[in-house]
Parts: sequence; C-alpha cells; structure tokens
Amino acid sequence: MLSWSLSFLIIALLAALLGFTGIAGAAAGIAQILFVLFLVMFLVSLIASRKRA
Repeated sequence: MLSWSLSFLIIALLAALLGFTGIAGAAAGIAQILFVLFLVMFLVSLIASRKRA
C-alpha cells in the first residue's frame, strides 16, 4: 500500500512539473488517501500483534 501511495506521489510530482494541474491534483489526492489507509492499517496491525503476544 505504501508503494502505491509513493507511485501516485511520483506521478503527481511529474505531472506538476509538466504543467498538468488536473492530473497532478488527482494523483496527489489519491496518494494522500492511500497513505492514510496505510497508516491506519499499520496501526491496527500493531495493536493486534500486541494483543496476541
């Protein structure tokens, strides 16, 4: 999941450099959503692993 958010971040940066603002904004938004989902899943897995041990 983190690799997907990094991929969309790179796409957003490249699109911004080339002047495609609509594509850059959309890719940046997707990257933000995926990063937040990654963080939430990471925290849930940390809490679940501590309860198991």
